[in-house]
Amino acid sequence: MTKIAIWCRHENDNIIGIGPNIPWHIPSDFKRFRRITEKSCITCGQTTYESFPNRTLPNRKIYVLSFDEKYEVSDKDNHFVINDAKKLCDIKEPIYVCGGASIYKMFMQNDAPEVIVDSCYHGELNPSLSGNPVDITLCIDAMYEGYEKISPDYNEDNVTTTVWVKKGAVVEDEVLKHITLSIINK
Repeated sequence: MTKIAIWCRHENDNIIGIGPNIPWHIPSDFKRFRRITEKSCITCGQTTYESFPNRTLPNRKIYVLSFDEKYEVSDKDNHFVINDAKKLCDIKEPIYVCGGASIYKMFMQNDAPEVIVDSCYHGELNPSLSGNPVDITLCIDAMYEGYEKISPDYNEDNVTTTVWVKKGAVVEDEVLKHITLSIINK
């Protein structure tokens, strides 16, 4: 199984959220995320899962990491609760790590993804949101230290997206091809 972290962060401060909310609305970023992850497996934390519209994302299997063994998902055929991240190793196909910050940090520290799709938003944060800023600076520092940038910068609507591969990792060409084509094909 290849693990791919995919995030969109704010430039300079690495914020991915204010409280449970994404502090910008860029339709092309959501579309890019959809193209990359559609017909795939994703994993996320409970808070991120609950932020999905109707607690689902169509055409994906979703593995929700939760400490609550009784946590209930909205689609028992396609969504699964995982109480131990090590169980994700049983999944054969690529899995996209989709947040939140604690999930990114857990993977970057323990079972680092082989690929990172790093999107960086260069605009203003939504000033009407309240709550604590959620940043992934530790993950970005680990990316710069342990990964190699393998793609050019792809720019669209004030978001720069690049692909990084863990130093020494072997990644299937089909995985990288899928990610790259999903980024450049609008």
